[in-house]
Amino acid sequence: MKGIVFNLLEAVVRRDHGDDVWEALLEQASVDGAYTSLGNYPDDEITRLVGAAAAALDMSPDDVVRWFGRNALPLLAKKHPHFFDAHKSTRPFLLALNDVIHSEVRKLYPGADVPVFTYDTSSPDVLLMYYRSHRKMCALAEGFIEATAAHYDEEISLDQPECMKRGDERCVLRVSVRKPRP
Repeated sequence: MKGIVFNLLEAVVRRDHGDDVWEALLEQASVDGAYTSLGNYPDDEITRLVGAAAAALDMSPDDVVRWFGRNALPLLAKKHPHFFDAHKSTRPFLLALNDVIHSEVRKLYPGADVPVFTYDTSSPDVLLMYYRSHRKMCALAEGFIEATAAHYDEEISLDQPECMKRGDERCVLRVSVRKPRP
């Protein structure tokens, strides 16, 4: 996993829970915490950090990862506004993930192993996103989607009728924009 993910995790943990909590998570996870944004690190390190955070914050690992996605995306939007400025709402942004955003991520962070999304756009009201990744971090995708809707001042309905963690072949994220936020 790219170091930028670890850098974002560190930033949101330090911001929301303080330096001492971040240091305690590093110790509990038995990792040194010296991550460079372009570096590559074992996936197991993020798994151990999430496990340590889940125990410390009395949350499930998926809830930690979802929280992380919701809180990391605004930092990404601030660092890379061009990804967001090119779109006017959540749905077009999500549809640009593979062809535009993830291809740019690979340029910025060579070697990045990003998930692959396919879509069912047959309904104008519901977007079905089919997620595949060996990491099975669909909760991160959920957090990112929720934060994307917040970025565009929209309210969404999001559920996951299929999940690789439940033995399904892929994860299915069902997203519908209900209305703009007031």
